[in-house]
Parts: sequence; structure tokens; C-alpha cells
Amino acid sequence: MTLLAAWTKEWERTDSLARDICSLFRLHGCTETARHSVLVAQEAERLAIRFGVDRQAAVTAGLLHDSSAIFPNSQRIEVARLAGVDVLPEEEQFPMIVHQKLSVVIARELFAVSDADILSAIGCHTTLKAGAKPLDLVLFVADKIKWDQPVTPPYLQPLLAALDESLECAALVYLAYLWERRDKLRVVHPWLRDAYLELSERAAKPKMPPD
Repeated sequence: MTLLAAWTKEWERTDSLARDICSLFRLHGCTETARHSVLVAQEAERLAIRFGVDRQAAVTAGLLHDSSAIFPNSQRIEVARLAGVDVLPEEEQFPMIVHQKLSVVIARELFAVSDADILSAIGCHTTLKAGAKPLDLVLFVADKIKWDQPVTPPYLQPLLAALDESLECAALVYLAYLWERRDKLRVVHPWLRDAYLELSERAAKPKMPPD
């Protein structure tokens, strides 16, 4: 892809996805993102095994979920539009969020990922979305467990406890954490809102006893 050529001039692919994404990150000074991506991939693999999701797909999604970190935040909207990405008003207002969509472009165009489930998971790993599939949930939760901040996330223990119920319950813990603070957020992404409302409604419904 011509758009990515300028960002990969000194980079070469090998037979190892983990080595390749980390070398791409290092080329652009994103060493912490490289570390985070490896940790998320490892956590995604653990969750995939636990919940019966394709483990290799989870690893691939984890390694590539933040691949667009190579683009400076100030250039992400421009790059997204050049790549034909549909940029929402909330993403234009807060460009960091569009990185999940840009990472889909890199996964597809640079790493030849064609699996629709992997691309979907990468594309909603920050916000989630309504109708989330198992791999979407695995990556979303793994990313929140391996938070890329220097302090322990305040939602972590409730999220981990909720995993004993389901991936949906764990995802809802984080979504509810943000929703309760929505007035303080720069933007409320519509995908996040839709995912929160859907999972909240599902959690509120009484569970039917088995026959």
C-alpha cells in the first residue's frame, strides 16, 4: 500500500509476526507499545484458551491491535482519511480513538490479515461495539487487563472477578467504569455507548433455569 510505504522504508518482514511488529514499533520509537502488545497477546491467548476461542487468532489480534501507534496522534485523522477510513465526529475530536480503525488497515495491508474476526477485534479493541463476537471480547478484555499505564487500573479486580461469570460481564465492568465517568471524558464514542447499553440490558435480564 503506497500510504504505508513511507512508514516502512527501513523495515523488513520475516517469518515471525511477533518479531516483525516489535521491530516496526522500535523503528518508530514505540518501545512501550511493543511491550504492551506482547503482553496483550499473551493475555488474549490465556483468555482464548479459557473461553474456547481460537488462540492463534487471539495472539494475532493482540500483537497487531495497536499497530497504528507508528502514526503520530496529530496525523492520525489525515492518515485515516487517506486510507479510506470512515472517521466519526467523536474520533475527529479525539484522534487517539481512531487508532483502532487504523490498526485494521495495517493488519490487512501490511501483515496480510484477512480473517474477518481478527480484523473486527482489532477494530473495536478500545471501545468495543454492539453485537461483539467472542474474539472481540477476548481482545477488549485482554487490553484492559494489560493496561498501558504505569499504575494499576482501578477497575482491574472487579473485572478479573467478573471473568468467573463471562467475558461479557468482564467487558461490562470496564464499560460501566467509563460510563459512570462519561461527563469527564473527552468524548463518548457511539460504539462504546452502544456496547454498554447492550451488555447492561443483557445483564439485567433474569437468567432462565436449565430444563
